[in-house]
Amino acid sequence: MLGAMLLGAINYSNSLGFALTFLLASLSVVSIIHTFRNLHGLSFHPGHSRPVFAGEQALFPIGIENRRDAPRFAVDLALTGAGRVTVDLEANALNWIELRVPAIRRGRLYLPRCTVETRFPLGLFRAWGYIQLNSECLIYPKPAEACSIPPKLGGSSGHGGDRGRGSDDFVGLRAYQAGDPLRHIHWKAVSRGHELVTKQFGGERAERIWLDWEETPGTNVETRLSHLCRWVLAAEVRGWVYGLALPRRRIPPDRGDGHRRHCLEALALFGEPS
Repeated sequence: MLGAMLLGAINYSNSLGFALTFLLASLSVVSIIHTFRNLHGLSFHPGHSRPVFAGEQALFPIGIENRRDAPRFAVDLALTGAGRVTVDLEANALNWIELRVPAIRRGRLYLPRCTVETRFPLGLFRAWGYIQLNSECLIYPKPAEACSIPPKLGGSSGHGGDRGRGSDDFVGLRAYQAGDPLRHIHWKAVSRGHELVTKQFGGERAERIWLDWEETPGTNVETRLSHLCRWVLAAEVRGWVYGLALPRRRIPPDRGDGHRRHCLEALALFGEPS
């Protein structure tokens, strides 16, 4: 277009045509410089990704640091098949964004190579580059949709003893039974969508079971892991003291968020070299 405008200005000896052509040409050259400078010198930092279940979206936090005394605008981070995020950066600031990546299968999910680009300020030119961050997210197996109670509940695994010293000592949680006092129902768990569970206090007994690979239904590895994942989540909600028995690995019975994460991590990494 600039060439056509230049030929027209030469043909008609139009001074304004020359001025407009050279003005637009100079703006184009200046735009190239500013587009490049909008990306130059940016620093990228990986954040900590929380584990998710297979079939969900893994969130990868990325910090973008602008060490320049001027702001930067319309910086895009893109992943193939996962969309893009556009952010404006303030001067001398660190901005955090999250990239969403589909968690298709269990195990470790590594952040793919990201494309960083910008078309600021005029949208005529594109400056771009690649970043490869050392960031990973742990993917738990997808819990089974419907799963029976573990077969060894109340069987050879036995029960835990009395864990309280008085009627007001909290012991744990168990499945709701008709006739339980309403004040003992764990209403916070109900508000989060869990089934009815009852708080146990001193003098009651906590269930203790083994979640055993050999007793798990399923014809393949992933189906068994899916059932075990559902059992771990159900056991934690109901306040059971549970252990996990896998081929070549056993996790002693316990309960709590730390124990739940330990068991789910073992399921997520099942079959990987230690």
